[in-house]
Amino acid sequence: MFFFVGLAVVFGAVFGGYIIAGGKMAPIIKAAPFEFIIIGGAAIGASLINNSFPVFKAAMAGIGKCISGPKWKQADYLGLMVLIGKLQNVMKKEGVVALEAHVENPDSSPIFGEFPRLLKDHSIIQMICDPLRLMVISQGNLDPDAVEDAMKTAIKVHHHEELMAPAALTAIAGGLPALGIVACVLGVVKTMGAIDQPPTVLGALIGSALVGTMMGVFLAYGMFEPFANRLTQIINEDSQMFEVIKQMIVSNLKGHAQPVIIESARACISHHNQPSFSEVFDSLRGG
Repeated sequence: MFFFVGLAVVFGAVFGGYIIAGGKMAPIIKAAPFEFIIIGGAAIGASLINNSFPVFKAAMAGIGKCISGPKWKQADYLGLMVLIGKLQNVMKKEGVVALEAHVENPDSSPIFGEFPRLLKDHSIIQMICDPLRLMVISQGNLDPDAVEDAMKTAIKVHHHEELMAPAALTAIAGGLPALGIVACVLGVVKTMGAIDQPPTVLGALIGSALVGTMMGVFLAYGMFEPFANRLTQIINEDSQMFEVIKQMIVSNLKGHAQPVIIESARACISHHNQPSFSEVFDSLRGG
């Protein structure tokens, strides 16, 4: 919602102010398609040079994420804590070997099956299963600090990969003003080729050229830089899911009581997404 409100404010302030001041939109509308081909095409090409295709694809998809917002909501955080809690209860009641069937084939696990939204996310499932698999292999004899270090590294690598998308958008934003100047210079070259034309024609050509500069700056600071900043916020917020996983698994390895495990995991979550202690505790007790 706020995404579209922001876009409306940006476009309204810029072009509304221009119209109120007596400006005519016709020259801008006429020149915009050609300037956009030059600026937009060059920006896309430069981004393809600057990034691998998966990163470029993630950057373009990131614009959609700016509209939809963070992927994970309060119900997802609650489901994640209940999922890990149920796996830990299985380990406590039946022994660590009982986890093997769940972590080796989560798609067929009845516990994972209770949480289809989480099960669809490969990164989340991998982050849960990998350390639990270590527990199965080692029969529970693991150094909690070593597991914590390994999980921190995995989270850091995943987070670094995710942040490549907003970095690509930031790079596009950084290049757009210069590409706008390129479009403007080409417009001036075109104008100089028609220097023998009357002033009204030359004025229209110069105006069209200046649209390129305006469009490059407008797209950079009115759209792509805000896209990049918003996408970074979303990625940072969604990464809290991985912190919850790490906190619950490591706290369990350290032998902490279930209430402490729950509370330490809840502390990793932003307040607007944080399930209450009673919600998590009652869900686990009921399961």
